[in-house]
Amino acid sequence: MSKYDNHIPKYCRHKASGQAFVTLESRDIYLGRYGTAVSRAEYDRVIAEWMAAGRRLPIDRETITVAEVVAAFRRHALSYYRDADGKVGKHVANIDEAVRPLLKLYSNTAAVEFGPLRLKAVRQSFIDAGRVRSNINRLVGRIRHVFKWATENEMIPAAVHYGLTAVSGLQAGRSSAAESDPVKPVPVELVEAVIPLVSPQITAMIRLQLLTGMRPGEVTIMRGMDIDTSARPWAYRPARHKNQHRGHERVIYLGPRAEQIIRPFLKTDVTAYLFSPAESEAWRRSALHESRKTPLSSGNRPGSNRRRKPKRTPGNVYGTNAYLIAVYRGCDAAFPATPKIAANADDLKAWRRKHRWHVNQLRHTAATLLRKEHGLEVAQVILGHRRIETSQLYAQKNIEAAKRVMAAVG
Repeated sequence: MSKYDNHIPKYCRHKASGQAFVTLESRDIYLGRYGTAVSRAEYDRVIAEWMAAGRRLPIDRETITVAEVVAAFRRHALSYYRDADGKVGKHVANIDEAVRPLLKLYSNTAAVEFGPLRLKAVRQSFIDAGRVRSNINRLVGRIRHVFKWATENEMIPAAVHYGLTAVSGLQAGRSSAAESDPVKPVPVELVEAVIPLVSPQITAMIRLQLLTGMRPGEVTIMRGMDIDTSARPWAYRPARHKNQHRGHERVIYLGPRAEQIIRPFLKTDVTAYLFSPAESEAWRRSALHESRKTPLSSGNRPGSNRRRKPKRTPGNVYGTNAYLIAVYRGCDAAFPATPKIAANADDLKAWRRKHRWHVNQLRHTAATLLRKEHGLEVAQVILGHRRIETSQLYAQKNIEAAKRVMAAVG
């Protein structure tokens, strides 16, 4: 935060005219006769509106461009969408993804002229790029949100946002957009095939997700200070989670098996993250050294073949993307493509689609097992869903049990 962020421009006197004024963005705004109640009230009004607009002067709503609207929203987003630890949230990157084609097509267009047909043109660019229908609807919704914020802050007339709300979402089977495949549970045997080929840190996170149904973003940020070990079962309260901004509490209970997984990673510094990429990299190098066949008297000596100033160094906490990439590498090692498949980009892509699994699928696997063994309501509580319908989406129905029941009674 800049030292000027809390600075409020002063109520000043223009000596020559005796008028009160305030300087905002290098512009003098006159308020009336200096020292009068009227000029003081006008000063309060101008400052209040300036601060409410994000420390910006009112903009001509008829001439402001789409690019200026997006830039103003992004300034707002960088300060508004932050986690509890001050880190900029993923929503900013999601908005950037959504507005990229918008700016490419209509950057210099007046915002008041951006109507439903132009929003449909942006949507068509998403379709042409091969985006799936559900993702396109989310991206269009984010663009609408930018214009809604601009309306709320009186940057554009309300009619602009109202017109954009008339654009309905794409319906299944009624557009040329591709459909996404539903996220399914990953078979446990595929998980077990990968576990021997990844680091102990990745193994621990995978097993914890399978046991507890945690989201990837929850398991990667585990710290000792967030785990209450004073009673059984242990209770883990993530420092940040998906519905935190809605005021929801998230408690993940850790049973004996989860405790056993976590204990080797607990640190004396309770603020340190349990699963560290730096420690994972150290494990990888140690494993390479142990498998070394060249005598130490020959070849490179340990630690000698390293860059002095690498562009990237392992951090102290996994991001969800880094976690996913580590799992993908394990999948590629467990299910290597043949040279013939690897030589063709399309064949390789199809092979990986079949043999790679996503870390979000672990949550679906856990949900399915919980529902099968303990019922849907238990699965709802453990997964942290506010609505039982959400748990139904995550937990694949036990079709085999239904078949057995119908075979007996039908």
